[in-house]
Amino acid sequence: MATKVTWYGHACFLFETRGFRILTDPFLTGNALSPVRADAVAADYILVSHGHGDHLGDTVAIAKRTGALVISNYEIQNCLVANGVENVHAQHIGGSHTYPWGRLKLTIAHHGSVLPDGSYGGNPVGFLFYFEDNRKVYHACDTGLFYDMKLIGEEGIDLALLPIGDNYTMGPEDALRAVKLIQPARVVPIHYNTFDLIQQDAHAWARRVESETPTRVIVLQPGQTIEV
Repeated sequence: MATKVTWYGHACFLFETRGFRILTDPFLTGNALSPVRADAVAADYILVSHGHGDHLGDTVAIAKRTGALVISNYEIQNCLVANGVENVHAQHIGGSHTYPWGRLKLTIAHHGSVLPDGSYGGNPVGFLFYFEDNRKVYHACDTGLFYDMKLIGEEGIDLALLPIGDNYTMGPEDALRAVKLIQPARVVPIHYNTFDLIQQDAHAWARRVESETPTRVIVLQPGQTIEV
């Protein structure tokens, strides 16, 4: 059975596989691009890449309502527990863990991670998913370009989710270089157009990627679903 991937804008995705629903960086409230509300979205697992408000987002409210297991680094776990979230699992960079839906490994990400209350949020991460049928998805989350993306690419990435917004993350130029390092079969641009400061032309980026690499680009609209 194929894994379904739905984009809710920014860095928020819903993965549906083996009957489980995995939500990443649920910034829904305050995200004008989101097609779903925090009080209606479904989740069995929530993954948080770092502590910034546009990624931690509605994690606490959704976790309390759904009982979803929240996966993030140890420092964010402490914040979540202090806010009444009981179902948590901590991982750290380079570590992997097997769940009923597949295996998850945390990768490095070059960014910051201060929590909304100003406390330390630990190191930011990316997500490397190993789904059934040996399908691999790399969600870079918030990051600048780094050469070790080449190592991630050696895993054989079927789908990469890469930020292109610039200012806070990679912009179009560095995201193109990231595609060349990772060499995924397909790539989806993310983390753009949520705010005026990160406005980008994703279709122009797609044309350039496809003219310079063999990677296929899928420009999603919030709410659209693809299969891995």
